[in-house]
Amino acid sequence: MHLSTHNWMRAEPLETTLKRIKKFGYESIEISGEPAQYKTKETRALLKEHGIRCWGAVTLMLGERNLAARDQGQRERSVQYVKDVLTMVGELDGEIITLVPATVGKVVPDGTEEEEWKWVVDATRECFTHAKKVGVKIAVEPLNRFETYLFNRGAQALALADAVSPECGVCLDAYHIHMEEFNVHDAIRQVGKRLFDFHVADNNRFAAGLGQIDWPRIVATLKEVGYDGALTNEFVAPVDRTPAAPYPDMVERHPVDISPEQLKFIQDHGSSVLTEKFYTDQMRITAETLLPLIK
Repeated sequence: MHLSTHNWMRAEPLETTLKRIKKFGYESIEISGEPAQYKTKETRALLKEHGIRCWGAVTLMLGERNLAARDQGQRERSVQYVKDVLTMVGELDGEIITLVPATVGKVVPDGTEEEEWKWVVDATRECFTHAKKVGVKIAVEPLNRFETYLFNRGAQALALADAVSPECGVCLDAYHIHMEEFNVHDAIRQVGKRLFDFHVADNNRFAAGLGQIDWPRIVATLKEVGYDGALTNEFVAPVDRTPAAPYPDMVERHPVDISPEQLKFIQDHGSSVLTEKFYTDQMRITAETLLPLIK
């Protein structure tokens, strides 16, 4: 196993992210799933310069992106978006994409169970065909019930992966599984060899080590099933706007170059634009919590 991180949680130049994570012992990055933001030739050079490899990318299912949408045109555009993410990861020599099938924040279905299952399976199969062409694996990620109604548990994600191909896998997220699974360790065991990625944040969605998750036991269970991929940092620190705030200086008060869509996506996760000092500290805490367990 090795330590990786997402970078969608804070709007900043990629070079800033890479310098920071290299210092703390991260080996790779699961880059934000926005292909328009990255020129792959320049990004490859930047990764090489800082000694960080691309582990993969996560699909940012915001706006109209939804593989389970009733509207066929919307599904087709969503499939093309996922294909573009796959192509970007392939060009960056990455290994996986984390696929969230439906729009994050959408909690009302578009159709019957049978209709939606057909829509999402057909769409994911088309994405998988492209994934094979570009040499990238797909890992279906379930989220908690407050972010999506469709895939909340590992067994559900595995059912979609099974419907697509034996070579399609699953990504589990420690934060989500501690909300949704009957037993988080049994959920990891059930996915087993089909576990392609594992995201990490504590039960309060701060950095690993700042909540109640038993990280030594989680890592031990991952080792038990033979998982040898990334532990991908994905804290999304909740903002406290009251006098009881434990981190009163966590929110950036100065103007930041961030798109309205990305800002809304972060705010919909209960977070905000974070200061560099706070964000750096969360990266450090994650590394100090997890690296001793995997080395």
